[in-house]
Amino acid sequence: MQVGPQLPDRTTTAVVGLISHNDETAYRREISHLEVWCQENHLLLNVSKTKELIVDFRKQQRSLHPLLISGSEVESVDTFRYLGVTISQDLTWTQHITTTVKKARQRLYLLRRLRDFKLPLRVLKNFYTCTIDSILCGSITMWMGNCTKQDLLALKRVVRSAARTTRTTLPNLQDIYVERCRSRAKRSHPAHSLFSPLPSGRRFRCLRTKTERLKKSFFPLAVHLLNSEH
Repeated sequence: MQVGPQLPDRTTTAVVGLISHNDETAYRREISHLEVWCQENHLLLNVSKTKELIVDFRKQQRSLHPLLISGSEVESVDTFRYLGVTISQDLTWTQHITTTVKKARQRLYLLRRLRDFKLPLRVLKNFYTCTIDSILCGSITMWMGNCTKQDLLALKRVVRSAARTTRTTLPNLQDIYVERCRSRAKRSHPAHSLFSPLPSGRRFRCLRTKTERLKKSFFPLAVHLLNSEH
């Protein structure tokens, strides 16, 4: 379950809580702590912009009591955009990919216009890297592992269209994804210290995964990539 309270015209924050055995106490306690913290620091939560996203994969789902902040009910939503990534309650990425592809195609038009003005291919490729590739690859280590085939085809079509326009070979998104996973796992991921090395010290312990969704997520893939180097 995720809640995204917004402080008016200032910052956006998120509270993540776990409801176990149908007990909402710990989750609602976190929300209460946030309310108290805001009051003590002279901040006002904008309840009208606050959304609640519920992730529930149980076969028998039960409705939860409405979430109240300062006496006002928080709206429950199916998708929530946070730090540029659209998160769905079923943890699929189709909505995020649809939005990403739409934005990238809008910039493809600008790329074609620049080509019509006879700009050098080097400039066209730089424009692609800065304005289109940056959109396609935003937070790619988070979502690409669990993309559907249709989503991947939509992304590849954008890259192929840009390659025809620039008349150059552009980086493959799959290669970018693998390289960024490997790079983040080595040094820049904040949870790098959580990787558990084997007694040999050369390889990391593989994570146990019970679902395909977890198997294709960042941590199992990162461990696989690091181990493949030895």
